[in-house]
Amino acid sequence: MSVLVGVLSVPAFVGVWELIARLRIVNAVLFPPPSTVAVAVLDWIHSGQFFGDLAASLFRVTAGFLIGAAGGILLGVLTGQFRLVSSLLSPLFHILRPIPPIAFVPIVILWFGLSETGKLFLVVWGVFFTVWLATHIGVQKVDRGLIRAALMLGTPRRQMLGEVVLLGALPYIVVGVRTAVSISFYTLVAAELAGAFSGIVYRIEIAQQNMQTGQVMGGLAALGLLSFVADRSFAAIAERAVWWR
Repeated sequence: MSVLVGVLSVPAFVGVWELIARLRIVNAVLFPPPSTVAVAVLDWIHSGQFFGDLAASLFRVTAGFLIGAAGGILLGVLTGQFRLVSSLLSPLFHILRPIPPIAFVPIVILWFGLSETGKLFLVVWGVFFTVWLATHIGVQKVDRGLIRAALMLGTPRRQMLGEVVLLGALPYIVVGVRTAVSISFYTLVAAELAGAFSGIVYRIEIAQQNMQTGQVMGGLAALGLLSFVADRSFAAIAERAVWWR
């Protein structure tokens, strides 16, 4: 029963939305019905701009996510495992972590101009601290008894980091990385507002300036769908990779 309700919830929402717009309960120019949004999306696809915008946004999200996640895991293991590294970096990271990526847009434009480097920087910033914190906590939560046992058995430090510490912290890391998947799409908004010439958010901004609300809503729907697919795909992979958690 709950599965059926879940399947029908989206069509029901779209139907209610169409009805409200057609009955002119709301201003159809500012809140267009789904049929108008669908026509705008089809026009976007037929114009040939959609796939270029999609590719540009996916590149920024994917590259920024991979760089930020890799850096977060590496430094999270170091700060979680070595007290000296933690004393050196953790206070700085805790001060920088609450700064939202969108606050960096003005300075990023000054630093990098309108290049792709600035956009990647913003996505990396959003992803890095989430993954770093999850990894840092995960490494600190690893059973110290296991580490002592590995050391007593003569396990080399490098092997212990990979096979005891990293595997023990993996469930925490997976949670942090999954959270970062959604954050990478949030920061894409800031990244493409920092002077882009293509991308889904860039196209939303152009449509908003031209009062093309159907395309604005279509862009938002595309962004939400992409984020949903990315999140569910990562969850399916994590379910198989970290089966013991």
